[in-house]
Amino acid sequence: MAYYYDEPSHTFSEYLLVPGYSDENCIPDRVSLKTPLVKFKKGEEPSISMNVPLISAIMQSVSNDTMAIALAKEGGVSFIYGSQTIENQAAMVRRVKNYKAGFVVSDSNIAPEATLADVLELKEETGHSTVAVTEDGTSNGKLVGIVSSRDYRVSRMSPDTKVSTFMTPLSKLVTAPVGTTLKEANDIIWEHKLNSLPIVDGRGCLQSFVFRKDYASHKENPLELLDSHKRYIVGAGINTRDYAERIPALIEAGADVLCIDSSEGFTEWQRKTIQWVREHYGDTVKIGAGNVVDRDGFRFLAEAGADFIKIGIGGGSICITRETKGIGRGQATAVIDVAKARDEYFEETGIYIPICSDGGIVHDYHITLALAMGCDFCMLGRYFARFDESPTNKILVNGSYMKEYWGEGSARARNWQRYDLGGAKKLSFVEGVDSYVPYAGPLHDNVATTLSKIKHTMCNCGALSIPELQKKAKLTLVSGVSIVEGGAHDVVVKDTNTHN
Repeated sequence: MAYYYDEPSHTFSEYLLVPGYSDENCIPDRVSLKTPLVKFKKGEEPSISMNVPLISAIMQSVSNDTMAIALAKEGGVSFIYGSQTIENQAAMVRRVKNYKAGFVVSDSNIAPEATLADVLELKEETGHSTVAVTEDGTSNGKLVGIVSSRDYRVSRMSPDTKVSTFMTPLSKLVTAPVGTTLKEANDIIWEHKLNSLPIVDGRGCLQSFVFRKDYASHKENPLELLDSHKRYIVGAGINTRDYAERIPALIEAGADVLCIDSSEGFTEWQRKTIQWVREHYGDTVKIGAGNVVDRDGFRFLAEAGADFIKIGIGGGSICITRETKGIGRGQATAVIDVAKARDEYFEETGIYIPICSDGGIVHDYHITLALAMGCDFCMLGRYFARFDESPTNKILVNGSYMKEYWGEGSARARNWQRYDLGGAKKLSFVEGVDSYVPYAGPLHDNVATTLSKIKHTMCNCGALSIPELQKKAKLTLVSGVSIVEGGAHDVVVKDTNTHN
């Protein structure tokens, strides 16, 4: 006989937080949203933590290198989508790791005998206006000069003009030796009013750059998430088919953490993938798994060795898995159940495995509810797809600007690996839709508003950290009538614009 759950499963919109006592220290500016990304032992610190509890979904329409850079600046992590060639995904990871660092290895290099046309082509390719001129045109060749946008005028110069004739030569550059600290480098930049400072070794060979804009960026983004080399942290999605070829390429490119991208994680395919990682890399490579919706699924992936576990089946705004296959669970109930399993596992083993709510987030307060229910962070797709930094087109639809947004199981993406159950290598039927979402502007402004709401709500609950929120939170189920009561009602609203 089939097993029947006694209670119906619930969504986030069916819950509210009940306020708790807030003392005089409980103000939003003092709230910390720091949270672990990967598992750790009791009494130890996780090897990777985030400064905000947000990660972007492993989707073609959400997470590319541009999104990863923008989100890392805010303190979160993007998982670059894996439904592309291994080479393209690795290149995206590499661009994130090279984009921002205290000491940046130059990826825009040219030889002095090259031409202005070559400089313009290189600038178009890399997006960088500062080009190092080295004797052999490599990133570590002997430095002979620099070309920046102020060194040439396209309208007044021939495309075949030699770089050596218009570059700023080494004799006019301020450089610093290898061993210069980041603070010392920034002091030199400010003292000499430079935009960039080349770091050279004893032979005069270029080793790296320190950029003025990176210092300013850090001051503007105090929560930015950096690795030990001051590079942005970035994740990457993988599947359970080509992991033996994809993972080495992603690790070589610099990926800090991986995640198996699958609609359903309670499978032998995921266990084998994690096992392969442990056999080849031990615990040095961090890999998340999922998705699951109950205690059994969590225990399976925990015992398989997952570093974090994602929760949610069929709750995404573009996901129609529940309609097409009849599987899934209300997201709030799934989170509550898995959080209990996570706590039980921690008590038994002393190993804390972070859990992530993936899908079902419609309003900003749903993130706070997910955290209160036990999640360590949330994965968001639709939310991030609306921003300038997502990889999709901004188009005008019926007088309003929209961004394209499609599911990995849609006919457009055809990411069959995500729904792979070991059968034919194809998407037999769609489990996602192709859609639009309202354009919302830059990520920074929107995330700042979302985080402010989370912090204010946490203060209403008397909590200054996510663990304290989970300890103190009081949640109540609400009726359909009270949901109506919670919004504007019995009035004529002047402004029909709504916000998350």
